[in-house]
Amino acid sequence: MPDPSPAIRLRGVVKRYGDVTAVDHLDLTVPDGTCVGLLGPNGAGKSTTIRMLTAQAIADEGEIEVLGHTLPEDSKAARAEMGVVPQLDNLDVTLTVEQNLLVFSYLYRIPRTERRAAIDRALDVANLRDRRGSRVDELSGGMRRRLLIARALVHQPRLVLLDEPTVGLDPQVRQELWALIDRLRTEGASILMSTHYIEEAERLADTVVVVANGQAVAVGRPSDLVAEHAGAEALEVYGPPARLREVEEVAQGHGWPTRRTGTSVTILRAEDLDGDAPEGERRVANLEDVFVLLTGEEIA
Repeated sequence: MPDPSPAIRLRGVVKRYGDVTAVDHLDLTVPDGTCVGLLGPNGAGKSTTIRMLTAQAIADEGEIEVLGHTLPEDSKAARAEMGVVPQLDNLDVTLTVEQNLLVFSYLYRIPRTERRAAIDRALDVANLRDRRGSRVDELSGGMRRRLLIARALVHQPRLVLLDEPTVGLDPQVRQELWALIDRLRTEGASILMSTHYIEEAERLADTVVVVANGQAVAVGRPSDLVAEHAGAEALEVYGPPARLREVEEVAQGHGWPTRRTGTSVTILRAEDLDGDAPEGERRVANLEDVFVLLTGEEIA
């Protein structure tokens, strides 16, 4: 049975832009207190879904509920209880770190007597207390992303929406942001995170929803999705195009599932292969195998 009180529930949601269907009858549930990763390639409808949850875009069909509020009718009440970290940096660079948070403490109507404590808490969560007096244009890219998260948390929301939270960041800074997001997750916040980074979804999400062409093509725990779609082992074969076509033909003849990326063909469920299997490198199957198998996309 479905969770009677999820943080987010979408049923049959459709969003069109002219002749383009960005979201196509999407069903999505975020149970209260969990982190759900919306995993898909660029153009899969992830950001459009986030925009509908914040009522920046209105669904053409379907039902949307956020924290018990029906959207778009009750979008103002829903927004008051959620924090949003946008994909694009929209901080006011003329203000300091603290001033940016102060502005949002007004917008979220935090009582005057509680603003200082709220700002201090957000700064502590984002590890920015020592930069509270710095202007935003003096911050590194990683610090600015942390400030975006702090801004979303200043009013202690029940739900946090993260739209590609680490896009464009180098691996070291991404790891730092992951630790911050994981802290929110362990503290019990409900989180919906859109991403196209496999490791990000695998590490942070309790449940992953793989989306392609605006539809959910798979839903489950990362380990369960791997077991269901890719098996335990994969056999990776490298070579020139002619060799890869030969391997694909052999696999097709045996009914072995494959995925193709760049200069390799990967045969999934390699633990079930017989003596006709080609030579290659065996490894543990992973969520990337599932992603490429279901979306046909190479990893960005």
